[in-house]
Amino acid sequence: MDGANTAWILTSTALVLFMTLPGLALFYGGLVRSTNVLSVLMHCFGIACMASIIWLVAGYSIAFAEGTPWIGGLQKAFLMGVGKDSSSGDLPETVFFMFQMTFAIITPALIVGAYPERIKFGAVMLFSGLWILVVYAPVTHWIWGGGWLGEMGVLDFAGGLVVHLTAGVSALVIVVVLGPRRGFPTELRPPHNPGMTMIGASMLWVGWFGFNAGSALAANGDAGMAMAVTHISAATGSLVWLCIEWVKFGKPSLVGIVTGMVAGLATITPASGFVGPMGALIIGLAGGLVCYYAVGLIKHKLKIDDSLDVFAVHGVGGAIGTLLVAFLVDTSFGGDGLAKGMTMGSQFGVQLTGLIAVLVWSLVASFILVKFVQALVGLRVSDDEELEGLDVTSHGETGYNL
Repeated sequence: MDGANTAWILTSTALVLFMTLPGLALFYGGLVRSTNVLSVLMHCFGIACMASIIWLVAGYSIAFAEGTPWIGGLQKAFLMGVGKDSSSGDLPETVFFMFQMTFAIITPALIVGAYPERIKFGAVMLFSGLWILVVYAPVTHWIWGGGWLGEMGVLDFAGGLVVHLTAGVSALVIVVVLGPRRGFPTELRPPHNPGMTMIGASMLWVGWFGFNAGSALAANGDAGMAMAVTHISAATGSLVWLCIEWVKFGKPSLVGIVTGMVAGLATITPASGFVGPMGALIIGLAGGLVCYYAVGLIKHKLKIDDSLDVFAVHGVGGAIGTLLVAFLVDTSFGGDGLAKGMTMGSQFGVQLTGLIAVLVWSLVASFILVKFVQALVGLRVSDDEELEGLDVTSHGETGYNL
């Protein structure tokens, strides 16, 4: 086992957990009404705790144990047979297990942004737990665990498909079944604390270095380049969003620039270990541009209340990055180069196959899970509870005693 690599992945694991707790929680918390801030923090914290146990019990095994091309076996359930001396590549397997756990935590937590202010806490916990086992872990196996998409040659370095597309598509499914917030789209209040959102966004940016550069699973040039392109894409996506708002409304917003950052980061994620700085500029540009207009399409044209734009930013961003990597991996753009025998066209075909497979599975499986949860515990709080805010009605607390 390699000490330097192990040290970097230990660090990356802490960085990726930091993305959810408290990064994502604060990012989302600032965007909702002041009477719902604690409920969003609670969703993120509750999911983090439950995902950890589910990952131990069966999630890790389904994702990474040997099995079929579709799903891993259960021989590593409860980490059976994994001790201090067990290795995964040149890392201790316990470190690899923990690193991957932090991905299993943040992915269902991303979906929290779709349904705040109106969903039952029990529904959040039940859906998220089942979703890790039925959607996240199998898709992880397909791409990273020796499954059929990995064998086919799909390029997804850090989770454009595994994390962002699964979360984005599933978020869209939930909100279509759940329905919009009261007063959507005409009477919605603006974010109650953009400063909190900016603090959370900054933590996400820092944590994303662990997410993308950590996915090299080594302390080497791959990790260094992944870190560089991650930063470049984040900065580019931010500036693109800022410029569009500035031109369109005459005033660039703080919420806008940090949303552009997330779009740039989500879009570079699948490509981060394969492209160079030029590719990162293009990906950040595409992510900022397309995700901005996707937000308008989903909310204003299609009237779907994906409250904090999970699908438009993560789903669309992950998809764009997944497709663009087929071209930007080429050495002419400063990338690592295509696999032997692959052309841009054939790689694009592989990427598109992966995208469609993950999209369809996420959509169908999530719909079945949402309907199951709805039948079992119900999805939506009452109108009175929604009006009063979930902090008091669901958790008996208030975010601010002023």
